[in-house]
Amino acid sequence: MPSPLQDYAEDVSYLGPPEDAAFSGAAGGAACGDLARLSPVVSGGRIESVSFDAEGCAVTRAACACLCEMIDGASLLDAARIGPDEIDAALGGLSPAARHAAVLAADALHRALSGAASSGVRLADADPDRVLVAVSGGVDSAVAALRERERGADVVAVTVKLWADPDTDGTRACCSPEAVLGARAVSHSLGIPHFTLDLEGEFRERVVGEFVAGYGRGQTPNPCVLCNGEVRIAAMVALADRIGATHLVTGHYARIVDDGNGALLAEGHDSDKDQSYMLAALPPEVIDRLRFPLAEITKTEVREIAGRHSLAVAKKPESQDLCFLAGQDKRDFLRRHGGLGDRAGSVVNSRGEKLAGHQGHHHFTVGQRRGLGVAAGRPLYVTGTDAASNTVTVGPREELGADRVTVRRAVMHRDGATVDRVRLRYHSPAVRATVSAGAGNHESLELRLEEPFDGPAPGQAAVMMSGGTVVGHATIAATR
Repeated sequence: MPSPLQDYAEDVSYLGPPEDAAFSGAAGGAACGDLARLSPVVSGGRIESVSFDAEGCAVTRAACACLCEMIDGASLLDAARIGPDEIDAALGGLSPAARHAAVLAADALHRALSGAASSGVRLADADPDRVLVAVSGGVDSAVAALRERERGADVVAVTVKLWADPDTDGTRACCSPEAVLGARAVSHSLGIPHFTLDLEGEFRERVVGEFVAGYGRGQTPNPCVLCNGEVRIAAMVALADRIGATHLVTGHYARIVDDGNGALLAEGHDSDKDQSYMLAALPPEVIDRLRFPLAEITKTEVREIAGRHSLAVAKKPESQDLCFLAGQDKRDFLRRHGGLGDRAGSVVNSRGEKLAGHQGHHHFTVGQRRGLGVAAGRPLYVTGTDAASNTVTVGPREELGADRVTVRRAVMHRDGATVDRVRLRYHSPAVRATVSAGAGNHESLELRLEEPFDGPAPGQAAVMMSGGTVVGHATIAATR
């Protein structure tokens, strides 16, 4: 009697070219010699029809034919739950050597689903119990998804793909192709459908482009604030609408409060992990669509929850790098992606006296102490950089302190009279401050600090606070 594997290897009912309206996804190729391509046609949240093409071994062809049968007529949410395990089981069990065929077929499917998720088409009807959870492949987002599932929500997972670069260590980046595979595996282990949202083009242009341009201007940009505030979270909220979800859920350590005039961000319970600074550029209308299940617990508790539920990511270390810099040298990155190569310049003191040479102002940031190349009797710090003259100014610590900070592109969600503190650097304590400004957008503002802050760096975010609540944000332009 023929086995399922033999039957599907000979099945040609779904074999053929993609239809014009299909979303195609391919996996495999030169590295393994096998290629799987699936092309579903999506309509009204369902797979209306599907075709496949396969090259290489008969098992790959069987896996593709089997998968086409599984998803033909299925809802996109049901199709997004399918991984290699489900294909393996439908084929009657594959040998370890043949399992790669199920992996290729599943990957091809999810690349096709990514095309649908990134296209703007409607993926599912609205459901008041449904939430979209941003799953990065780390422990925080996995536990956020788990907690939502446990409270009875209809959970759908999404991972954003932001960056693919052969020089980046994808295993250490949160939004790489490797991270997408890990996040999909975690989601499927929880029985959750998974989609990938491809934002690489927009991320490369708006976030990485501004990062390298900022260094070229002599600034120290904060790409995470820009990415969260203007690129990835808004895109995931838009996907939540198209998938019929009421909210986007993330694993950030932050809270949402309502002061009577609408939703605002606030600091998380775990002060060591608080991420309100990195989320500060989110507009209120986006904040109103978010949920943070980890807001009231600590990182230690998150790992304990993951361990109790045997999540594979329970002990996964945290990424410490910018996602596009993981495993890379920043100097080399700026050269390759921004054309910022070495260029001889001078290290000077506040009087303009040359103390040493350097290989480019963009290799330095305000507040930096090490690597100055200056021999001195006391520690010196970078107090400023000048892109036009390619000059780096250094001085003793007392020259770092600033009690006036000029900011640009300020967005005040509430009147400046509510501001009592400002955060000028991630993981640095807020300092008491005041600002005279009404609610709304301002091209330039001056923050007055009650005590000097060491080395506010142009290009970094200034986050205006009222107690523990974020009421505004801006970019540091100059200090005095």
